Order: sequence, then structure tokens, then C-alpha cells
Amino acid sequence: MPFYPDLTEMLARARADLRMGVPVVLGNLMVLAAETLTAARLADVMALDGDAVLAITARRAQTLKARAYDGTLARIMLPADATLAWVHSVADPADDLRAPMKGPLAAVREGSATDHATALNLVKAARLLPAAVVLELPDAPAFAVKHGLTYIDAESAATHLLTNSPLHSVIHARLPMEASEAGRLHVFRPENGGEEHYAIEIGRPDRSKPVLCRLHSACFTGDLLGSLKCDCGPQFRAALARMGQEGHGVLLYLNQEGRGIGLANKMRAYSLQDQGFDTVEANHRLGFEDDERDFRLGADILKTMGFSAVRLLTNNPRKVDMMTQCDVRVAERVTLAVGENPHNTDYLATKAAKSGHLL
Repeated sequence: MPFYPDLTEMLARARADLRMGVPVVLGNLMVLAAETLTAARLADVMALDGDAVLAITARRAQTLKARAYDGTLARIMLPADATLAWVHSVADPADDLRAPMKGPLAAVREGSATDHATALNLVKAARLLPAAVVLELPDAPAFAVKHGLTYIDAESAATHLLTNSPLHSVIHARLPMEASEAGRLHVFRPENGGEEHYAIEIGRPDRSKPVLCRLHSACFTGDLLGSLKCDCGPQFRAALARMGQEGHGVLLYLNQEGRGIGLANKMRAYSLQDQGFDTVEANHRLGFEDDERDFRLGADILKTMGFSAVRLLTNNPRKVDMMTQCDVRVAERVTLAVGENPHNTDYLATKAAKSGHLL
């Protein structure tokens, strides 16, 4: 059918549904994001036949001392009297220290959790807390049609969610800046309806030579507000200044706020840091990995712009490795050590000790 949405478009619709608190049907599962779940919808789920579970990542399960029998995740049985407050307390670590006893939490051991893992990846892609209320349905396609819900084939979705969405150049135009009057801004848009990403080009770099380059992840608090909790703002400005001094360069501004978890979850992590947890510990308590970013995006943009080799402004060896894996040669790693202050000393120490940054 010519106007029927394809899988990419259906997944974009599903992400929007989850953010609005609307269930989606994934394979034979009905999935609701725990963060946007309402009391009314929870009651509707509990009224259906079957045993609903709360799927959480193994990282979150470890915090709660729950058994992650499924490896990367745990399926926590919903008690018959489960309330919205209970779901939120298991999904969100905000009150962990105030009310540490969440259980007993009984985890499901039988059956496959493959589609539950896909459900959590979909919720992550929607920039929500990685937790979902999941219920197996006897006739999922018919249920989706009856209730007007988005239906997605689980096996196809699993592969698609792990595939890097192609990026396309939308527009580029001259942009004089403080760092250089010879600036140009390129806008790239992914096919999956996700956030746009930007390339700031300084001068007219020779495509046949390694270009001075930085992969910079968006940091609203550091880049715009001058936050002292991180070194992102100083790194951003120092990288542009270096490119301005040399007369050429490319800064890739990737919209992967908070190491890829989104601004709201980043603020949740900041709140946990105020309770005494470091950056990595806070991410784990939320249910995320240390770093959820995808640096393949940067390599794709560079190749689209005609670059095959870089002098990479970074302290992060993972960026060097990812460029190499994506067939972008790193001719040189250029150290970018700026921005340390009394507020971010522990943050920088954690980056070095737990994330391998070369500071």
C-alpha cells in the first residue's frame, strides 16, 4: 500500500506514543513506558488477563538487589495490588535513599525475554527512563487494531533499533562566528525522525588531508549555561578557537545530551550526584550504561562531507576507536585539557578512572 508507513516511520510513531503515555504493541507484547504511565492505564492493564511485568535493565536491577535472570534485564512481577507509585519507585531511583526497601521483588525466570529487551531499547530511544510495563497478549495484532494502537513486528524492530539511521544533509550556509568569520553551519537529519545533528566547518579544509576535528556531544548546561559541573563548555569553545587559529577544522555537534540519555535523564543523574553518587554510579542507578552515545554518527557526517582522515581533538580513546572502526583514519589525537575547576574535579577524576579518558 503506497501510503502505509514503513518500519522506520512506525518506530518514530511508537516513540511518540510512549512519550505521550500511549501503549504500543511489539510482537505479542503490549508495552507502556513506566515514566509516562498513568494510574488509569495501569488499572486497565491489571484488569486484563495475564501477568504483567515491569521490565528494567540489569543495571537498575542490581541497584534494587533484584535478580536479572535475563542477562541484560529483569522482568519484575507486578503485585496484584501494584500502584502507580510502586511502579515509579522501582523505575525511578529518585527516592532510593529515602525508601531503599522496594521489595521483595520477584523476577520471572521462564520464557524468552528477547522482545522485552527490544521494548527497553525502544523506551530508551524515546529518551525515557529505561523501564516498561509489559503484558503478553493472546492475539496482539487484533488487540492493536481494536484499540487503535501502533503495532510493530518485534524481530524487525530489534534489528532496526540497533542500526544507525542514515543521515542526510538538509542545508548549509555561511555563519561568521567569534572563533572565525569563515564559518559554515551544516544541518544533517536522520531518516528515523530523531534529533538533527550539526557540523560547524571553519574555513575550507582540504579533503585530501587529515582535518582538525572534534566530536562534541550537546551539553545544554555546559555549552549554553556555563555549568561548572562538567568541562563541556570550555572544551567546545577551546576546540572552535583552535580551529579558528589554524584557519580550518570541523566541529561535529551531536545531539546526544547527557552521554546519550537526554536532558531530563541527565538532570535525574545530577540529582543523584547531589546525593553522593559519581557520574557512572548515577547512570547505573537510572538503568543506563556508563555511556549511551553512538559516535558512528560523527563518522557518517565526516564521510558525507568528504573527509576520510582526522586530527581528533579528544581525551576519549573510545572516540578514536570508533572512528577507526568506521573507516575514518585518526592521524593524530590532539589533547584538549581545559575547564577544570573546584566543582568538577571529582567528575573529571571519574572520567579518567572509570571511562578511560586521558586527562
